[in-house]
Amino acid sequence: MQKRHMFLPLFLLIIAAVACAQDKSKRPSPPESATCKFSDGKTIHIDYSSPRAKGREIFGGLVPYGEVWRTGANEATTFVTTANLSVGGKDVPAGNYTIFTVPNPDKWTLIVNKKTEEWGIPYKYEADELVRAEMSASKTPSTVENFTIAFHQSGNKCALSMEWENTRAWVDIMEK
Repeated sequence: MQKRHMFLPLFLLIIAAVACAQDKSKRPSPPESATCKFSDGKTIHIDYSSPRAKGREIFGGLVPYGEVWRTGANEATTFVTTANLSVGGKDVPAGNYTIFTVPNPDKWTLIVNKKTEEWGIPYKYEADELVRAEMSASKTPSTVENFTIAFHQSGNKCALSMEWENTRAWVDIMEK
């Protein structure tokens, strides 16, 4: 009987640890999202984890130039659209995808991938790529501590932007 009581505290500790691990808001890179809603009600929705700069050199350091980046932290960043799109001039049908990027100092590449439900790295999904689209890049006027993805909607266009450290990258997305 005493042995059974010894296992109860251990069992409760394991349950508490599992519950904490499932609360993604407690992560160092908490979950964030961005949504663009077109005039006809169709949407683009992105879920991602938002890492913090914490004084580190990000682009060209923590995130190497010229290599595929998971575009956030933790799980791969999801890209769900209920509209058929043109992303940087390339067709993306309505559906569920993940996105990755290849940062460079003067331009980035956005990768829309058909593979979903994946951890962010290592990137091994070239065979599942749907689109690679060029993104413009520039310096931000001030330091951006939290990695941020946002949409700037106008008519049938959503400009997708990503900012972190001292860099902003963007690409136009049009509803077809």
